[in-house]
Amino acid sequence: MGKHTIKSNTAIIMPSQRALFLQHVAQTSPAPLGLEIESAEGVYLFDKNGKSYLDFIAGIGVSSLGHRHPDVQAAVEAQVKKYWHTLVYGEYVLSPQVELATLLAQHLPGLDAVYFTNSGAEATEGAMKLAKRYTGRPNFVACRYAYHGGTQGAISLMNPTYFTAPYYPLLPGIRHIDFNDDAAFEHIDHTTAAVIIETVQAEWGIRSPRPEWIKALRERCTATGTLLILDEIQAGCGRTGTLFAFEQYDIKPDILLLAKGFGGGMPIGAFIAPRSIMEVLSYDPVLGHITTFGGHPVSAAAALATLKVLTTSDLIAQVPMKRDLILELLQHPDIVEIRHAGLWMAVDLGSGEKVRGVIAHCLENGLITDWFLFNDASLRIAPPLTITEEEIRVACGIILRGLDAVPSGHFGFAQ
Repeated sequence: MGKHTIKSNTAIIMPSQRALFLQHVAQTSPAPLGLEIESAEGVYLFDKNGKSYLDFIAGIGVSSLGHRHPDVQAAVEAQVKKYWHTLVYGEYVLSPQVELATLLAQHLPGLDAVYFTNSGAEATEGAMKLAKRYTGRPNFVACRYAYHGGTQGAISLMNPTYFTAPYYPLLPGIRHIDFNDDAAFEHIDHTTAAVIIETVQAEWGIRSPRPEWIKALRERCTATGTLLILDEIQAGCGRTGTLFAFEQYDIKPDILLLAKGFGGGMPIGAFIAPRSIMEVLSYDPVLGHITTFGGHPVSAAAALATLKVLTTSDLIAQVPMKRDLILELLQHPDIVEIRHAGLWMAVDLGSGEKVRGVIAHCLENGLITDWFLFNDASLRIAPPLTITEEEIRVACGIILRGLDAVPSGHFGFAQ
């Protein structure tokens, strides 16, 4: 008998993947969805039993080209065969980074310096440091009900305080304004390093700016020497019907934030500014902002492939048609309103209880939907831009049957 053999009449029962997940993977809620995903293709995820789930939220806006888009996968596989990590960001000339930054600059006239990060939260942090360093000013202005990430600086920008109060004290010098409120401009003055807003507010349930308001905001920032940071971590990369949402408002930011759909499913973010602004991070002190894995070559290759698909295909041009089809199909007496910005929607059901019931119904029937951090009375829709008309019809049919099956509730997140 070998020394590693255990003689026992009792069968050894190994813990399930779900049990190991709950025991060893840090949890973000008391009741995670717990889907055991085995594979993904196009707009579908597949669990260990082979059940398919149509991903109608694109992994919260990340899988903008669907799961494992062939061009993105080919770029990842090709880069993996060349090199992975080489040195901390910013020292070596790496083709995926150079080509991606160059293509971004071609589509962002005047914003010609790209700092690659690992995530949207890190892009926010870097942009805040850049704004303080460039202006020499201490304060920021941010909007209520906005979300810019989960790190200390990013959550300092957040209000209401439900998600942030346990982590006080946070950064000082943050003033909060209301989105689309003209009275907000009085809070922007010569002590303000930057105003940071989402071009379209995401987690409040898809709130678009009034064109005259966002133009006046741009003018107020220019008049006071304040930088305007536009967070397009969710709104960018074709989601709203243009490559960047700010293009619809005839304005330009001083700093642009990208992440989520930017990488086509791989982790990458960026803050982008004119070189005249960005260069201050390179001296007094040198290494003014550093990252080990930011702009990882494999992620940069994926982002480059994603950007090429978005800028050479008709996927963005299809957004209005797909948006209109969803709006046409989602007609139901329980829907209070549908707020939308391109292929990105908040279906207001008037109650958190109703939304939770519909989400559960959808999940049971193979459709992934979600709610919003600051608006649990609205159902989130943000499918991959690659979704077909037939797939839209399937998804909307499941939602409508869920609306019929779930009784209406009478409470939701306070707005």
